[in-house]
Amino acid sequence: MKIPIAIVDAFTNKPFGGNPAAVCLLEESISSDEMQKIAMEMNLSETAFVEKTEDEGHFNLRWFTPTLEIDLCGHATLASAFHMTHAGWAFPEEEIHFNTKSGELKVTVNGEWIEMNFPLIPTFSEPHPYFKEEFFGKRIVGISELRKNWIIELEDSDAVKSVKPDMLVIARNSEEGIIVTAKGDSPFDICSRFFGPNVGVDEDPVTGFAHCALMDYWYQKTGKFTLHAFQASKRGGELRLEKQDDRVIIRGQAVQVLIGMLDL
Repeated sequence: MKIPIAIVDAFTNKPFGGNPAAVCLLEESISSDEMQKIAMEMNLSETAFVEKTEDEGHFNLRWFTPTLEIDLCGHATLASAFHMTHAGWAFPEEEIHFNTKSGELKVTVNGEWIEMNFPLIPTFSEPHPYFKEEFFGKRIVGISELRKNWIIELEDSDAVKSVKPDMLVIARNSEEGIIVTAKGDSPFDICSRFFGPNVGVDEDPVTGFAHCALMDYWYQKTGKFTLHAFQASKRGGELRLEKQDDRVIIRGQAVQVLIGMLDL
């Protein structure tokens, strides 16, 4: 079986920035085991698998890291929508409906920007059992818990950018990973990094799901309904966030950098 595959850099407008995701558009169904093996072979933070359904404009979407299937991935969803418009599976300005483990996700490609309608992830102020006053030498000013992850706020963007975490310590003290954040440098409202050794990704370049939680965290602190966000990984990434009740609109750009064929 031959399966077309593409690599798309998400949350960037230039090649080799943002977060790369592999996207497979499946004309025929394959098993979960085969999906996992492909994700392991691609060795990117996420590989997305898209299948058509009987309903026009509705697709099944699943995401795999090199080690496991996950419930929600923003950058691979953005990458999927971008690639689908280039492959003729979807059309600009028309809403794409993805059926996923996190429910229905709606995505629209509007010119250079891709708009995703995701669930807002609630965050709750809770003390961390291990990280209390410092995060690898950086002063902690706030901590919140969310499903399978933690948000740790540091005192400024320099602390976020310069912190050097021990992944073994993070793995022992989180279920999936830890998001570190702080107020951003102009023109950005916030900055962040995500460390997820327990999902096979020591540091994710740009993390859509994390911003579903960061929108809630910073809304609770500031009351702002919109945020201009920067993920301060080596590759870097830009996101525009808007809270709409229990949903968050995430806007980003993407660049396709490779198209190929898997021969299974």
